[in-house]
Amino acid sequence: MADGEAAGRVRSIIVPEAAAGSRVDRIVADVTGLSRSYAQKLISAGHLTHEGRPLRASDVVGGGERLELFVPAAAPLELTPETIELSVIYEDDDILIVDKPAGLVVHPAPGHVNGTLVHALLGRGTAYGGIAGVQRPGIVHRLDRDTSGLLMVAKHDLAQASLMAQLKARRVKKTYLALVHGSVAAAVGRIEAPIGRDPKHRTRMAVVPDGRPAVTGYRVRERFPGWTLLELDLVTGRTHQIRVHLAAIGHPVAGDPVYGTGTSRRGPEGLDRLFLHAWRLELTAPSDGHLIRATAPLPADLEAVLEALRRSSVDRPEVTAR
Repeated sequence: MADGEAAGRVRSIIVPEAAAGSRVDRIVADVTGLSRSYAQKLISAGHLTHEGRPLRASDVVGGGERLELFVPAAAPLELTPETIELSVIYEDDDILIVDKPAGLVVHPAPGHVNGTLVHALLGRGTAYGGIAGVQRPGIVHRLDRDTSGLLMVAKHDLAQASLMAQLKARRVKKTYLALVHGSVAAAVGRIEAPIGRDPKHRTRMAVVPDGRPAVTGYRVRERFPGWTLLELDLVTGRTHQIRVHLAAIGHPVAGDPVYGTGTSRRGPEGLDRLFLHAWRLELTAPSDGHLIRATAPLPADLEAVLEALRRSSVDRPEVTAR
């Protein structure tokens, strides 16, 4: 990937034999860890060549072919650093893992031009990877504004490429905690349902036949009258995946203003936001390959909701998973 040099960098890509006959934009994304949309942008700009000939995103190539990809250096960042307190759970020379509070937007977007996690990161005075673009320094994944919990940030391009490749290969284990409406019957389960844009509401996601494959595993952690606390393994990482999948099986996340209705949307007494928390991360360190585990305990506001539910229960609920 781009290594911070002003002129960018050319990377050689050997097409895997198993990928023979596939579109080159998919091959580039799979081999490099870049998003497919960014790979397509580079290809459209003429930055992918085979024996000196520019390729199109839809071209197919044989296994073993050598491609050359030019990744331009990141443009100068024009964001103003801000002093925003962050809870850093883990940090080394390659990455840091922060515990994002609910309400904090990850990166600038229309309507959120300042006060984001990116502004807070820049305020720390640390350099970050530029692969994902100037508005997302070091960012490799995101959490919704109202979701709290763990988020990885890369300090340089090689680390960012490693994290993006791990995410694409599903080697990062992301576990969430969610309080959902109703009693989930099975103690352990797996939801496999494709997710795409809701054809009736384009600002929402939904389970749709032509959506992208999506898989969510779950385990019941604790039961309450009318509610269930789940641990959820995010096997894939589609937009709003957990919220869409749980709503699709009739157990929307408590406090969800988009996919919940009635009681589930209001949530139990004392809840004033989405009860969804990125609780645990497991990944491989970019430099030496050791296993990194990070955990962020439930924020005080969500823990208080659970304590109230426990007090209101006639019988102490059994914790079924830890």
